[in-house]
Amino acid sequence: MKGLLLAGGYGTRLRPLTFTGNKHMIPVANRPILLYGLEHLRAAGIRRVAIVLGPMHEGIQEAVGDGHHLGLEVTYVHQGAPKGLAHAVACAREFLDGEPFVMYLGDNLLQEGVRPFVATYEASRPDAVIGVTPVSEPRHYGVVELDGDRIVSLEEKPARPKSNLALVGVYLFTSAVFEIIDRLKPSARGELEITEAISGLLKEGHRVVVQRVSGWWKDTGLPADLIEANERVLSSLGPKDLTAEGEVRPGAKVRGLVGVGRGTVVEDGAEIDGPAILGEGVRVGPGTRIGPGTSIGAGGILLGCSIRRSILLDRVRVEGPVRLSDSILGRDVTVRSIRPSETEAQIIVGDSARILV
Repeated sequence: MKGLLLAGGYGTRLRPLTFTGNKHMIPVANRPILLYGLEHLRAAGIRRVAIVLGPMHEGIQEAVGDGHHLGLEVTYVHQGAPKGLAHAVACAREFLDGEPFVMYLGDNLLQEGVRPFVATYEASRPDAVIGVTPVSEPRHYGVVELDGDRIVSLEEKPARPKSNLALVGVYLFTSAVFEIIDRLKPSARGELEITEAISGLLKEGHRVVVQRVSGWWKDTGLPADLIEANERVLSSLGPKDLTAEGEVRPGAKVRGLVGVGRGTVVEDGAEIDGPAILGEGVRVGPGTRIGPGTSIGAGGILLGCSIRRSILLDRVRVEGPVRLSDSILGRDVTVRSIRPSETEAQIIVGDSARILV
């Protein structure tokens, strides 16, 4: 079995941010989102993976390389213009070479990973396994209507959803899907839809099995989703993951599990509540309070501020009595405050911004 991970231009709902590179490389718990998908494929016993690159793929090949350091053999497939998920699958046909494969959207995070999908396939060998989970806003997703475990209908981003069951960003297909993709016509969005490919399998009598996702799932296409994913991943980490390699001075207070990177200094009078993680070379000055649910990238400088439930990328500087929550600050951002406030601010901004609050 092979793996197909789609990255670099799919699910472009993350419009409020501008980052160097692309959103699949935005860190969750200080690790690029994309790496979680690759680890999930490896954990399911899959070693040969193709990454299908869309038009915004900066940084992916540099971070992943040939995949050997991740225990994988990685091939790259260039889709070019994003013409839909089914089109991306078609671009990888030569790599897949008739084998069954797991398709994983690179901006998704699943608590359970993909092993349940592989186990379901191996138990009964269907032509497709699709994951579903209830969501509060199904119109933003592919929606599956079920009668028990029987699929009644599938629809991509419907204005009036027939159920609250969304397709999660993981699928398992056999080569039968290519017969359907070859006959697909572009949708009203101008794309070859994977939901139409699944519907085609059903219409032609192929067996499609539903995998209900019991753990949490996040499509990280919006800032709020990223922040929630960051908090969930941090909460799932243990002492082996969140280690203190830097210096926590005697007058600092650290409560709960907190990762402190090499060369980081938590100074006297600073407070950190876990779960939280600080990258390498971070300075946390007196009067600073961090966490819970917060990740700080490498090289950050935090002086006299309060930050909780937020994601700060590399080399962020926050000075003064500003209070931040549910925020995302891109690389090389500076936030300064000249007066104290009892109100928490939410700031979502891309790389290199300068903000005075």
